[in-house]
Amino acid sequence: MIVRQFLFWLRSAPAGERAEATGALARAYLYSDLSDDDLAAAEGAMTMLLDDPSPLVRGALAEVLAGSEYAPASVIYALAADQPEVSATVLERSPLLLDADLVDAVATQGTAAQCAIARRAYVPRSVAAAIAEVGSAEACLELLENPGTDIAPFSIDRIVQRFGHLAAIRELLLAGEGLSAATRQALVAKLSETLASFVVARDWLNEDRARRVVKEACEKATVALAAGTPDDEVRPLIRHLRETGQLTAGLILRALLSGNLTMFEEALADLSGIPLSRVSRLVHDRRSDAFRAVYEKAGLPLSAYPAFREAIATMQEDGFLGDPSGSARLKRRMIERVLTRCANHDPDEIAPLIMLLRRFATEAAREEARMFCDDLVDGLLPEYGTQMIAA
Repeated sequence: MIVRQFLFWLRSAPAGERAEATGALARAYLYSDLSDDDLAAAEGAMTMLLDDPSPLVRGALAEVLAGSEYAPASVIYALAADQPEVSATVLERSPLLLDADLVDAVATQGTAAQCAIARRAYVPRSVAAAIAEVGSAEACLELLENPGTDIAPFSIDRIVQRFGHLAAIRELLLAGEGLSAATRQALVAKLSETLASFVVARDWLNEDRARRVVKEACEKATVALAAGTPDDEVRPLIRHLRETGQLTAGLILRALLSGNLTMFEEALADLSGIPLSRVSRLVHDRRSDAFRAVYEKAGLPLSAYPAFREAIATMQEDGFLGDPSGSARLKRRMIERVLTRCANHDPDEIAPLIMLLRRFATEAAREEARMFCDDLVDGLLPEYGTQMIAA
């Protein structure tokens, strides 16, 4: 009887009052001690209200029913497919929606719906994967910020591929824990691409020079990243670099000239298909033909071979192996010795290699100078501080 009067009243009531009454009806359905007939009538009324022309009415219905497991399933499903300001409430809170429903909503609805799903108290891997694959940047950011997200590493990698150029997503990922070395390197590469495009767009550098500068910066960061990576994670990093076309002879030579034997040997092992233990033996074998065999098997350019051979010889002769200065920076003394030894080769054949080694030498010299000045300033600051206080 009450529901009948309510339906009669709805025909002439303004939208605001209809919305308020609809919320009251939905609360009565969930929490009042109604008879079976009244429950059925209330459910029928709410179903009819799905066709109300005002989103205020449907929004009031969604607000009350969204968080309840006792809400009529048919009403919830209809509200979940409504316009964004109505559906978002249900998509974010309803326990009645299956993972398949959420995945379908991610694929077929817009950013508001995707963000609502990404904010759910618990986002399972299948839903997170859908958002990572087709969701907007805003939805992916909401997903990464949600502590209730169960996201697989491959989904994080997909977000990096799609939106790693965006600072908000990049910074959020880098600030987190548990990110693989390969994913961190992918973020570094995305940042490099973004910087190159920015510099070129501003007309600060021509495109070729800008690309070269950021490529070298990316390679420098990659070697530093590898130096701080546990040995068992270096091979996945190498495979990532190879798959993305970044595992170049220049990068491998940089790793060697930085004293990063782990990265160097892992790269040779992955490229050649030879077990790492055998690669390591061949690298340390003082016979010249031993290393050349694995070098050629790895498919590295023959024009760069003299630099690799001389670098290994220098490491063996001068004690750079196990250098306490770390394996993240180029070793200036090693580069200079390699340059001296390569000077005896035909300059026409190794001219690009000599140019690369000279850039390495310049970079190492500048880094060494910066460190020297920092140490010098740190050593003088206490003395200067005392003099300033006395003055």
